Amino acid sequence: MTVHRPAARGTAIGDTHPSLRERVYVELRERIIEAEYPAGMRLVEREIADELRVSRVPVREAMQRLESEGFLSVQPRRGSVVADFGPEDAEHLFDVRENLEGLAARLAARHASPAQLRDLERLLARARKAAESGRLREAVSLNADFHRQIVELSGNPLLVDLMAPLDSRLRRLFRLTSAQSDGEPMCGAHERLYEAVRDRDEDGAEALARAHVADTRASAARLLAASPEEAEQAGTEQAEAEAEAS
Repeated sequence: MTVHRPAARGTAIGDTHPSLRERVYVELRERIIEAEYPAGMRLVEREIADELRVSRVPVREAMQRLESEGFLSVQPRRGSVVADFGPEDAEHLFDVRENLEGLAARLAARHASPAQLRDLERLLARARKAAESGRLREAVSLNADFHRQIVELSGNPLLVDLMAPLDSRLRRLFRLTSAQSDGEPMCGAHERLYEAVRDRDEDGAEALARAHVADTRASAARLLAASPEEAEQAGTEQAEAEAEAS
């Protein structure tokens, strides 16, 4: 499959900061997360470099990094293709998340400042409003931001570093299942977790975080196991609903 991107992007990726290799990496990663590059799509280094108006070196480095992180795989006679993300991949992700996010919630309850808590509350309000307005993709994105902020509120830089690679995989998982999921239960779970963090309830925050991961594990397994036809139909229905809500 030939790489294609709408021309509306305009300027070359090299026109802004930070480092070129990082910008190329982030751009390709986001295209995979947003399913602009779907699973199984072949990525051609030369075509991407021409499209982004950069040399092939940063593209090659970005693709190697994405391969090491599980977003790309190298197949015989095809080269680099976007890796699938199935139920087994989700299980591996949840095994790690349950322990690390439980720890993050406990530490957030211990260390979060009043200003950080206010920011977290505002984020939750935006996610709730998006879900109630039928803007599910926006709600899913904001709920992913909530998970990231809880980790940042832990005050533990090593934990932040450990969770960073998982964050992109989590966002891809949420994106893959968003068309078939309901944002309301997730908002409710996050609001309860926020209350425990705000109240400095370390045990409660950790228990809620672990329970939330367990709940989303079961939901993700069911949604990822849906047939391609079911997923496509769900995506169509969600797009129509969001169009009506806008």
